[in-house]
Amino acid sequence: MSRDFPYHILNHVAHRPWPVPNRPWVMTQSWHDLLFAHWPIDAHVLRNKLPPDLPLDLFEGRAWIGIVPFHMSNVGPRGVPWLPFVSAFAELNVRTYVTMNGKPGVFFFSLDAASALAVAAARTVLNLPYHLATMTVDAESGSVRYRSRRRASRTGAAEFVARYWPVGPPRSPQRGTLEYFLTERYCLYAVDRRGRIRRLEIHHPPWPLQSAAAEIAINTMTEASGIALPAEAPLLHFAQRLDVVAWPMRMVAGSAGRVLNPQ
Repeated sequence: MSRDFPYHILNHVAHRPWPVPNRPWVMTQSWHDLLFAHWPIDAHVLRNKLPPDLPLDLFEGRAWIGIVPFHMSNVGPRGVPWLPFVSAFAELNVRTYVTMNGKPGVFFFSLDAASALAVAAARTVLNLPYHLATMTVDAESGSVRYRSRRRASRTGAAEFVARYWPVGPPRSPQRGTLEYFLTERYCLYAVDRRGRIRRLEIHHPPWPLQSAAAEIAINTMTEASGIALPAEAPLLHFAQRLDVVAWPMRMVAGSAGRVLNPQ
């Protein structure tokens, strides 16, 4: 697979909740065969897992946690050629939703990836909780078979095995809906090694969401972060592809440093 990134998405910004950053972007990614699996969860549980100064974002009083498996292409810094085994790999994340200074975003409890280089770079440069995993993704006959097992973890096994598929036509989520709340986010939040909150802004077209179905055989992804899922079926959505541009991470104004335990 060679680079096929649609740079014209940078010209389509009317759907965004705030303007794109007024500085050069630095990275592209294309996300493929993505599943959103979401569960409502006790807000108190999630607040205790967040940095102290990062507010949890709620939808109609409820907090949500998501497990998101997918695979990527076009991964790389601006101007760098596509490279086999570097620019394309599988990833799976565990996330919740936060907001700060009027910008709702994503907070990751963990990110598993099949690329040792990506894991090392993200941990070193961004201080994101990346983990190396053995992963396989097979997309055929209208469904995706996904398998991920973390190679090493101080907190126990982190494994996800599932088959999932789209149901119905794609549609863009409408503002004010739960689907919009869970997906249409244009930044992520993290903390640096001094405990200061940082924001990484992204841009992408509106999500082409489809309803989805899934057979989840193994899922211990949240347990590795000390979070138990409720005993109910998840809310499922599928997206065949989304193209993303990212800007450098920056400190959030007013963020105070605190000593935090490394993830």
